[in-house]
Amino acid sequence: MNLRSIFGGGNKSGFDIGLEKTRKGFFSRLAAAILGKSTIDAEVMENIEETLISSDVGIATTVKIIESLQKKVEATKGAKTTDIYAMLKAEIAHLLANSNNGTAVELPKEKPYVIMVVGVNGVGKTTTIGKLAAHFKKSGLKVMLGAADTFRAAAVDQLQIWGKRVDVPVISRGMNADPSAVAFDTLQSAVAQKMDVVIIDTAGRLHNKVGLMTELSKIRRVMQKVIPTAPHEVLLVLDASTGQNAIEQCKEFTKATDVTALALTKLDGTAKGGVVIGISDQFKIPVRYIGIGEKIDDLRLFDKDEFVESLFKQ
Repeated sequence: MNLRSIFGGGNKSGFDIGLEKTRKGFFSRLAAAILGKSTIDAEVMENIEETLISSDVGIATTVKIIESLQKKVEATKGAKTTDIYAMLKAEIAHLLANSNNGTAVELPKEKPYVIMVVGVNGVGKTTTIGKLAAHFKKSGLKVMLGAADTFRAAAVDQLQIWGKRVDVPVISRGMNADPSAVAFDTLQSAVAQKMDVVIIDTAGRLHNKVGLMTELSKIRRVMQKVIPTAPHEVLLVLDASTGQNAIEQCKEFTKATDVTALALTKLDGTAKGGVVIGISDQFKIPVRYIGIGEKIDDLRLFDKDEFVESLFKQ
């Protein structure tokens, strides 16, 4: 079974609506960048650069896009501003090449499939876990959650609320318990009860980076005492509405642990969706899921082709 069969294709119009703020902000700036110009000159390129940066694509990725565009403009000798949309579309599609569409992501035959979820507080981590659990369960899989974010009582309580909401068991030792012990208990219970999927919530404190790295490494080692190949996925949840802060968080967490996939939440509430492009380009980590609304079905598999088409839809 692969993730596409679990999440389905989703509603295309819902995806377009979810990216509406980003698309409108991006196009209004892009239109202003080429206003009154028929050919692509130095001023137009400078305006496009400002457009990309203000859309939170990021400086490093923006420079890469601009340099590539300049080479194409020089090669075509007299490229028209009307060509800029197609040229930018091609560049962004190329930069997103490392972000899987989800169709090739197969759940391992070995059960349970273990996902360790990381991210700072407030990014929508617990909500993402709950929505993931709902999707997996809806497809007929047996799901268990582990409340290993034990430094906040609210985190444990929120996960238990989600467990009741989607009717999946939650293993918890309460606040201030040893996170690795919770993870160990969860995996032992999951194996004994023949669960298909286990999702482990972890603490997201960044004020002590050494402590975070040590803690996440310990959780991983303890889980491997039960399931040597665990975790099969380390999912970093980021809030797209924070723009460049999301990129900084990605830097910190990729230093602390081996992140294998990303989930970007709150895309529907921001004009900073360009951060998806910057993160995908800079970290070469697949953007696996995106959040484009409050409903459970608004957690979608990220489809790079769908994203680019929606971003440039006029």
